[in-house]
Amino acid sequence: MPALRAGFEAALREAAQYLGATSPNPAVGCALLDAQDRILVVEAHHRAGTYHAEARALERARALGVLHKAVTALVTLEPCNHTGRTPPCSEALRASPVGEVWIGARDPNPEAGGGAARLSTMPGGKTVVMLESCRALSDIHQACKALLAPFAERITRGRAWITVKQALDGRGSMIPPQGQKTFTSEASLLLAHRLRRATDAIVTGIGTVLADAPMLTVRRVADHDGPPRRMVVVCDRKGRLPSSWRSTLEGNGYRVVVSRSLEEVPSLLAGHGVNWAMVEAGPGLLDALDRHGLWNDWLTLRAGASGNDTVSARISARAQGVTPLRFLLNDGFSSVSSSEAEF
Repeated sequence: MPALRAGFEAALREAAQYLGATSPNPAVGCALLDAQDRILVVEAHHRAGTYHAEARALERARALGVLHKAVTALVTLEPCNHTGRTPPCSEALRASPVGEVWIGARDPNPEAGGGAARLSTMPGGKTVVMLESCRALSDIHQACKALLAPFAERITRGRAWITVKQALDGRGSMIPPQGQKTFTSEASLLLAHRLRRATDAIVTGIGTVLADAPMLTVRRVADHDGPPRRMVVVCDRKGRLPSSWRSTLEGNGYRVVVSRSLEEVPSLLAGHGVNWAMVEAGPGLLDALDRHGLWNDWLTLRAGASGNDTVSARISARAQGVTPLRFLLNDGFSSVSSSEAEF
């Protein structure tokens, strides 16, 4: 199992690099192995409308002249079985030299599911192994589910996955000292921008917009290629959003939507194809989110002495023990559940 584990970890790591770029599709990774269980290629889905992970892996192996050596495919998500903007990956794998396909998680989308059954259909079928039935790789199965969680939330529940990001000083206050916009360490700021990069949308409140006029750009890390396609939802019940701020963000490539009802925000986001959204707002909006139980996971950055911040993550019961935050906190290969770490 070590080679399978290494292959899946490589596929998960590659796919996680494109969180925030693939919506409304999920982030997916694929590794191809040879007969000696050596990794030939690792690929991921990059953007909706482009090749899926499996097709990219097969095409890259062909370009490198190693496709004939591929005997095993490791895919973090069940290969699709329908024709959308790209052909079905199940058929691409059936037409390849690959003889065995390992699947990290089932596809919750009824329109695209069924790839495992199609792959194993004879004649010409492949051996298909689902990680859910492999106890030795149960942790990898959980990691695949965590990668898929935002997409699954939108498909099965009609709502986006909501991550709250909250920064606190040593006294538990969210208000920075006068003349400052933040009080957390550089490491915490880096994590916050990695989260911004990994999500498809940002939810904020009118109070934050009026007080800070935030640009909500990704800094400290490189953003995805191309202009930003993120959605920004402003909770504004009284219609106070400045048109100049909205025009500036829209000019920078953002989609700006105003919501007068906080409770509609998760479904509003899902209706726009958003899988994963982060909340960057003041204490009033965060308290309301908590009261209404609208969040899936909650990331707290608490400033500590000498720049040693404490990072903690809470997971709601709705999240069923998985969170995509694991790919930002620990590369995805150990679980996160009400945990704390010092930066």
